Amino acid sequence: MVISIDRLDASLLELLTEDPRAQIMDLASRLGVARNTVQSRMRRLEESGVVTGYRPEVDLSALGLSVQAFVGAETEQGRIQAVVEALRGVPEVLEVHTTTGREDLLIRIAAPSHEDLLHVLERILGLRGVAHTTTTLALTTPVKYRTQPLVDHLTREAGHGRSAASYRGDA
Repeated sequence: MVISIDRLDASLLELLTEDPRAQIMDLASRLGVARNTVQSRMRRLEESGVVTGYRPEVDLSALGLSVQAFVGAETEQGRIQAVVEALRGVPEVLEVHTTTGREDLLIRIAAPSHEDLLHVLERILGLRGVAHTTTTLALTTPVKYRTQPLVDHLTREAGHGRSAASYRGDA
């Protein structure tokens, strides 16, 4: 379900991104709207699937997982789903994307060391249905996963209310 969002929704999302544990009254005060408005907006964003949860942001390096890599995997014909299911059982796998191009899957993994990374890569390559992999090490992450700039872009011309935002790639 695709919904339109406005500047109030975008501002609410920004505050929740900064502090997922913020209290409703605090959010209402900071946004300059009634508590009921914030509650109804949050409920709408949750029920429509825009907000899918309130999770802590975990620093993997602080947990000793300072080596991250992206693995492109080619799978045997008709084996993508089976490989994806097998990857769910590999704890070092952070996320898996199906892709177009030479590789069928893009896999993000984390490990404590290069030696441990090698073991994870060998495990992935040993999965039934994986034909070939290529690995790219992430040296730094200068832009971490974010959504707020895009949300702001989508709603920059909209005020409060239900004006639909349209995507235009121009900045």
